[in-house]
Amino acid sequence: MASTTDIRLPVNSPHRKYALEHTRNIGVAAHIDAGKTTTTERILYYTGLIHKMGDVDDGNTVTDWMEQERERGITITSAATTCYWTQKADGTTKLFEGIPLRINIIDTPGHVDFTAEVERSLRVLDGAVAVFCAVAGVQPQSETVWRQATKYRVPRIAFVNKMDRTGANFENAVSEMRRKLGAYAYPVVIPIGREDNLTGVIDVVSQRALIYDPTDDTGMRFQVTDIPDALKDAAGTALAELVDAVANKDDEIAELVIEDKPIPPEKLKRAIRRLTCRIEFVPVLCGSAFKKRGVQPLVDAVADYLPSPLDVPATVGQHPADESVPVEVKPDDGGKFCSLAFKLWSDPFVGKLVFFRVYSGQLRKGDVIYNPRTRKRERISRVMMIQADKRLDCDTVYSGDIAALVGVKNITTGDTLCDEEFQVLLEPPTFPEPVISMAVEPKTKADRDRMSEGLQRLAEEDPTFRVFTNSETGQLIIAGMGELHLEIIRDRLFREFKVEATAGAPQIAYRETVTRAAEGEGKFIRQSGGRGQYGHALITLAPNERGKGIEIENKIVGGAIPKEYIPAVIAGINEGIAGGVLAGFPMVDLKVALVDGTYHEVDSSELAFKMAGIFALKDAAKKAGGILLEPIMKVECTTPEEYQGDLLGDLNRRRGKIVSIEAKNNATSLHAHVPLAEMFGYATAIRSLSKGRAAYSMEPHSFEPVPSAVAASILETAKPKPART
Repeated sequence: MASTTDIRLPVNSPHRKYALEHTRNIGVAAHIDAGKTTTTERILYYTGLIHKMGDVDDGNTVTDWMEQERERGITITSAATTCYWTQKADGTTKLFEGIPLRINIIDTPGHVDFTAEVERSLRVLDGAVAVFCAVAGVQPQSETVWRQATKYRVPRIAFVNKMDRTGANFENAVSEMRRKLGAYAYPVVIPIGREDNLTGVIDVVSQRALIYDPTDDTGMRFQVTDIPDALKDAAGTALAELVDAVANKDDEIAELVIEDKPIPPEKLKRAIRRLTCRIEFVPVLCGSAFKKRGVQPLVDAVADYLPSPLDVPATVGQHPADESVPVEVKPDDGGKFCSLAFKLWSDPFVGKLVFFRVYSGQLRKGDVIYNPRTRKRERISRVMMIQADKRLDCDTVYSGDIAALVGVKNITTGDTLCDEEFQVLLEPPTFPEPVISMAVEPKTKADRDRMSEGLQRLAEEDPTFRVFTNSETGQLIIAGMGELHLEIIRDRLFREFKVEATAGAPQIAYRETVTRAAEGEGKFIRQSGGRGQYGHALITLAPNERGKGIEIENKIVGGAIPKEYIPAVIAGINEGIAGGVLAGFPMVDLKVALVDGTYHEVDSSELAFKMAGIFALKDAAKKAGGILLEPIMKVECTTPEEYQGDLLGDLNRRRGKIVSIEAKNNATSLHAHVPLAEMFGYATAIRSLSKGRAAYSMEPHSFEPVPSAVAASILETAKPKPART
């Protein structure tokens, strides 16, 4: 069994090659097209993992390895890889007395349809590099990944990319981080020039300049020199602002400032690191990953400012037998084994891979792990380290490692895998509900079985993808986060599982709720000569606060319904909620109370009370002013000014509400809330209206009531149709 010995080893096992303090588990996250994959590719090149840089446009980057990613030029699945950084960018300062820094990197998607990949990656990482576009600044998906990182308390540094582009504005990007994200963000690196004149960067802390050789297209040749005279004032001002910002939050630097003593660069770096690890400070760097400028200082910042597994608070889980009992999991090779399975993936060569992050202890081939959710043990036959699409077998993984298991069964995303003697449930990542669905059918009978298997495996991998059968029409329905998400699913079915399927038009995942309180009564009485069926329940139903979900309370007193039948009534209420009342959509944000009922000593049964619960819920819902809710998207359109009026008119026709209009770098940014139902085909429309010069992005925002005229049409469409035989 994993880590069965009680002898306490040092935090670092003597057998591990790289110490915990020399390890960084980081993610690269940003809005779509901000340059995450390109930045990651440059990091891998400068750390020596690859010897030729790929480009997203050419479809030959390391972390975009899926065929669909290379064809579309976007990241779809988060890819993990490991690289090693041996010395500082100035070429002289060795890291950790010459010991390389090991960096485990996860490159995450930027498209909102694949937000689950970002969510589960950030759950297991110790730090993140947030990439921003120097022209667009903070974009909608930038805010989303920032919130995700905040939710899991992930320290981060910011990299303002694309400083070579026309309209690049470093100061504006930093200002937007403070204003839109509430980040305590200050530059530790500032640019030398911008747009076509970007020649290097200035390290604010050390007050040195890195000037790149314009004849070198690899970014490997640069000089570390004194700051050019023309930029000394700007560099001095940036240092003064940085020192003031750090002194406001760090006592050691504040004391030096008060006593008017010099602040050595190393002391300032240590203070910035302390604040960054406590999520009280965001160091900001800049450069151009595409033009190979400023990436080496970014890797230095990962070493200097982002935490090792030892620098973040110990993970706290719950005891499986009593969720109120906290269990602390410390990063220690000598501790009991504990890890979190954060991703499943079907590999065509080795089968199902389970990606996991080790929080404590060690795992060797042949060890037995325990899953507290299923209460099952399983022996590990194969452990792998991951390099994007390459799998490297290994014998042992240690605390702080990210690796993959092969051949394990009955594991889902978010499961804790641990030593049976150290049972704990770690917090799993949370995922949004699907907002769009469509019916799919196999083209031939031969495709039917393969499609069933393929969809099941894809649903295991992706927690935001659902598969179910519509009980009224008999159709197989797939649901996901957007049109692109479902398109990729269909494409993977064809390529990986050799299934050809036809799909219907996308359907919106509407929800139902109520607007006022009401009472409901449900009776289920059957008499057939012998023993009958009898169940009777009374409930109250009321709207809950938006986003609070379903709350069901048992208020039965005096044994009006025996205790053994209460769970059956609640199960019936839940079934009624799942099936809806108006149009068959799930109900949300309800308060339900079971208040009274009657029973029969002979005829009552669990089935009868379950049916009584269903009838009571439907009876109350019909009286409670039911309404439909539709998903609303937060949409940002960036357009040249001359097309602003056309785009505003189009958004208004789509029932959109304009939130703000912002002038930004010779363009206009329109922010609106628009129903998802009206956004189908918008990519084509915006290209047509702007002659291909405008761009947009959208992400889920909320659920709002559907206007009555639109609701009538939806309810008419949703009337049950005969099931197919």
